[in-house]
Amino acid sequence: MSVMPIELGSVLDGVVTGITNFGAFIELPGGETGLVHISEIAEVYVKDVHDFLKVSDKVTVKVISVDPKGKIGLSIKQAKPSTRPSKKRFEPSFEDKLARFMKDSEERQQVLKRSTESKRGGRGSPAGK
Repeated sequence: MSVMPIELGSVLDGVVTGITNFGAFIELPGGETGLVHISEIAEVYVKDVHDFLKVSDKVTVKVISVDPKGKIGLSIKQAKPSTRPSKKRFEPSFEDKLARFMKDSEERQQVLKRSTESKRGGRGSPAGK
């Protein structure tokens, strides 16, 4: 039996053999094992790998890295053909989202500060002389 070399960019079918809090181990054709990091499981935020995968699930994965020691990095989300190719271009990056959050937060702080200052000033001033 000849073992097919695992090549970067290959899309393969595998089986989930183990789940950790940081990802899932996948047995590939030929018996090699690779890791799908938790960030490569789905397009959405993955809090718990068990919400998406269980041991013995069959999955399609893409080889995204092979280090010199032979560790194989896999991705489930990159193996799926994108059904919305244009969505990625318009999705804001984390930095854009963070900048937006900071701007909104700053504006809210200013509004809160103004409203508490006007209330404070209003209490002490003589009313209806």
